[in-house]
Amino acid sequence: RLRASRTVRFPNDVVFQDHIRQGDLEQVGRFIRARKVTLDTIYPSGMAALHEAVLTGNLDCVKLLVKYGADIHQKDENGWTPLHMACSDGYADIARYLISLGASLEATTDAGEKPSDLIDPEYKDLVELFQATTM
Repeated sequence: RLRASRTVRFPNDVVFQDHIRQGDLEQVGRFIRARKVTLDTIYPSGMAALHEAVLTGNLDCVKLLVKYGADIHQKDENGWTPLHMACSDGYADIARYLISLGASLEATTDAGEKPSDLIDPEYKDLVELFQATTM
């Protein structure tokens, strides 16, 4: 006897987030071009797509989302911008890219922290980047 196969369908947003976390640029681009997702949606994680991409440390994915209109100034549910996340997690290349696009160095989280407040002194390249941009 043959059984009918069951397929489980996930909402587009869930699948899209998964593609971002895996760094699957082809699928990320495909989803955006097919208008299956809106880039400014805040997911149940409390973050938007760009925040998720920053947390993976994948600069190419960040660039792709920005190319398709992701807002570099968008705050997550705690008031963190993508630049806050890049600084907190030590991604100097992503921070440099966001700053080059005009990301605010003065934006504050709900707790009143600026991106530079979140930099671990161990992240020398980030420390230097912020020293250079504030001079």
